[in-house]
Amino acid sequence: MEEKQLKVEGMSCEHCKAAVESAVGKIDGVESVNATPDNDTVDVKFNGEDQVLSEVENAIYDAGYDVVK
Repeated sequence: MEEKQLKVEGMSCEHCKAAVESAVGKIDGVESVNATPDNDTVDVKFNGEDQVLSEVENAIYDAGYDVVK
């Protein structure tokens, strides 16, 4: 498993946290996800495949938030 912390803009509340965690948690290969609006971060543990990380970033974007690169 690989762990990655993503910087995410636009999260401001518990609803944002739940939306991101729900979207990312549905992705095959994701073991765990924890969004922290206070720090603008999303911690993801996944199977290490690049395609999974790309899907995670897309899911965050589709939920209405921006991943800072």
